[in-house]
Amino acid sequence: MAMASSRLPLQLLLVVGAAASETAHFLGVNYGRLGDDLPPPHRALELARSAGAAAVRFYDSNATFLSPAAASGLVFVPGVPNELIPSLAASRRAADEWVAATLLPFRRNRRLRYLFVGNEVLSDPTTKSRWFQLVPAMANLERALRRHGMRRVKVSTTLGMDALDGQNVFPPSAGVFRPDIADAVVRPLLAFLERTDSYLFVDAYTYFTWSANHTIVPLHYALLEPSPSPSPAYQYHDPGTGLSYTNLLDHMLDAVVAAMCRAGHCGVRLALAETGWPNAGDLDQFGANARNAATYNRNMARHLASGAGTPRRPGMRMPAFVFALFNEDLKTGPATERHWGLFHPNGSAVYEVDLTGRRPPASYPPLPPPATNDAPYPGKLWCVVGAAAANETAVREQMEAACADEAALCAPVRAGGECYLPNTVAAHASYVFSAHWNNFSKVYGGWCYFAGLAMETTTDPSHGSCKFPSVTPS
Repeated sequence: MAMASSRLPLQLLLVVGAAASETAHFLGVNYGRLGDDLPPPHRALELARSAGAAAVRFYDSNATFLSPAAASGLVFVPGVPNELIPSLAASRRAADEWVAATLLPFRRNRRLRYLFVGNEVLSDPTTKSRWFQLVPAMANLERALRRHGMRRVKVSTTLGMDALDGQNVFPPSAGVFRPDIADAVVRPLLAFLERTDSYLFVDAYTYFTWSANHTIVPLHYALLEPSPSPSPAYQYHDPGTGLSYTNLLDHMLDAVVAAMCRAGHCGVRLALAETGWPNAGDLDQFGANARNAATYNRNMARHLASGAGTPRRPGMRMPAFVFALFNEDLKTGPATERHWGLFHPNGSAVYEVDLTGRRPPASYPPLPPPATNDAPYPGKLWCVVGAAAANETAVREQMEAACADEAALCAPVRAGGECYLPNTVAAHASYVFSAHWNNFSKVYGGWCYFAGLAMETTTDPSHGSCKFPSVTPS
């Protein structure tokens, strides 16, 4: 009787190798749905494929979108909303029932590979109790997946760069998790990911790190572009490791690696849940334009597809997702929030991009000329009632909410104040919006937005003795 060979047949080796490679790297897209008149799911998925996306990630597990995604040939990643975390952490039965009701229909679909539990849970101090429920919820869901025969599905979550203490990435070797989460949450999280051979997914936006440090970080470094000639090649040298960096994305990812190593889990795999660049923004949001967005996403796709990895993890290949599929006009906050899409809601491309990373740069049509907003606006800005703000009741409500934040801020528009006249809701609100923006512009939520009723202007609305506070971008 011949002994069974311990070697796998060549055909099986090829299949296993292809599956491992496919899992190790793909570039997908985040499918946010906070927009008017977005196309139906089947059309949205066609657009994702047309851009070269290999995967689509959702922020929930709505069957209306998961079912067509499962049939699309794309890797699809459902999400557990943050508000479900407490109940899933408290009960194995609840986790089991959620998996059975939500994911069991896709049990045999090999393109269901990841489940994200929550989105940037550790970034929200107003729901701090969820921080400590995150890992128990993940553990209960992972157990439920195994019970239902879906061991291949890796459970993870997403962290923003604010999980690093002070969001500090200079130098990358200084990366360390915030002290309020490092021991209590992140170490158990990393231990779970290591035990289950999953990834830590991070949201890494070079746009935000560059704009906050634009006086010392060149724009081309954030866009993954070579140094413009005839300038000498720019590199960032990390004195802690002796490693040199040629782009800000690698720089940021290695800061997270350093933080994981400090937490005692250097071996956990790293991946990108979100990255991208805004294609438009407010006057004070310099660098947000279609030319830079196209440049970043094209370069990022080629860089990840190359398998070069980072200086600290050479050869690292990872799943990654671009934010986002569409511009989403129902998102609140600054204008950049509504302008991250590869496509407009009508399906037209904001710019051409190949997320496979294989398209030669020279084959793309010319980009618009360099924008005038690649540096901070060199003057003062004011925040006034927008031309489209016809609803006087809504304007009044926003003004009153702003006055509630700081009563003295609104004294000039009270009777007898220097900005009382003209005595109209629009005039009073414009002063209050400018004053509030001036006071809170450096605080999260302190944007010139006010439920979409405000707009930035370069024209000083001051009159007579009424002087409107301004904001000077820096």
